[in-house]
Amino acid sequence: MTNHQLPLEQAAMRGLLQTVSDGHDLAPEWIKAATAAPRHSFLPDHIWIDLDGTYRALERRADISAWLAAAYADEPVVTQVNDGVEPGDPSKAWPSSSSSAPSVVFRMLEALDLRPGMRVLEIGTGTGWTSALLSHRLGDANVTTIEVDRGLADRARAALGTAGFAPEVVCGDGALGWGVRAPYDRIVSTCSVRRVPLAWIEQTKPGGVILTPWDNPWICWGLLRLTVGDDETAVGRFSADSSFMLMRTQRDDVDLLRDVVRDDHEAEVSETVLPRRSVVHAEAAFAIGHRIGDIWHAWQDNPAEGVADRLWIASADRSSWAAVDHDGGDEDVFTVRQYGLRRLWDEIEAAHQWWIANGRPGPDRFGLTVTSEGHQAWLDTPAHSWPLN
Repeated sequence: MTNHQLPLEQAAMRGLLQTVSDGHDLAPEWIKAATAAPRHSFLPDHIWIDLDGTYRALERRADISAWLAAAYADEPVVTQVNDGVEPGDPSKAWPSSSSSAPSVVFRMLEALDLRPGMRVLEIGTGTGWTSALLSHRLGDANVTTIEVDRGLADRARAALGTAGFAPEVVCGDGALGWGVRAPYDRIVSTCSVRRVPLAWIEQTKPGGVILTPWDNPWICWGLLRLTVGDDETAVGRFSADSSFMLMRTQRDDVDLLRDVVRDDHEAEVSETVLPRRSVVHAEAAFAIGHRIGDIWHAWQDNPAEGVADRLWIASADRSSWAAVDHDGGDEDVFTVRQYGLRRLWDEIEAAHQWWIANGRPGPDRFGLTVTSEGHQAWLDTPAHSWPLN
């Protein structure tokens, strides 16, 4: 394959590969794939840069140096906002598609443990870069990729063709898989899920692997690797890598003050000494989210006189909520208000105590068993399981 890159682009690619390989030797086959399918070739001219939480459009023609720096940084690049309907006010922009950080992409590809002749289904084509890497490794005929957004699918197909690759690019709902070319040896998702679609298990060969980023209403964090059994049961563990956008068909449009909290709700008032921020970050948050499952949170600054900030908590069914207030002082005692059939802060405190009692486990000690009857979460072994709410 002939590659007509500018010297600047070649140097940028070499620098990226060196960064990705720092402390972790990237396999030669992936170095060859990245060289044959340079990342910048799959990015649109119009991308979005995160500036302290606000996304700003960046045009390649306007600033080629900044565009290339984004293309060859080991960071995700936002390639679409607001499902393709760009807002007039940039502060209203939220990412809806991106090119994932290269180090994460290569970790996922290595976790697939690919071998010649394997057939792969990719969920979420995006820019098409991962599809190109897979095609270089396995051959076009063994790679199928599905994208729910037709505009993204068409653009990725064109970029792949220009770069000399021709995997099958399908526009459709990735949650349904693509049964036309099943069964697959591997299914890899580039969007996170809150439930593993049964179609993925049904379309994977016994002994095959499903690899997907994980999302929980409490925290979007974790990578799940499942092995499919002869009985269409999938079992596997998590790792801490990855935080990806949620699959579009699993989104839930809920607004706290619109859908959950009402003026006439009379909440039960108590106090807590458990630091609120300790339950929403990293390993503790992963454990709490995995243990409880169906709760989510939001922060509100200066919600009332004398309250510096408030942690809101709500159940997924919108029937219960809790609020934990901080007055801004040095006192490590927080006011708690709870409403509904459930006492959500009490559940969080119990889950936090469970996490500490079990040695503060990280994601790699958690696992999941998926069957047609549902999802069973577990710690260390499937014998220690509970239903995932």
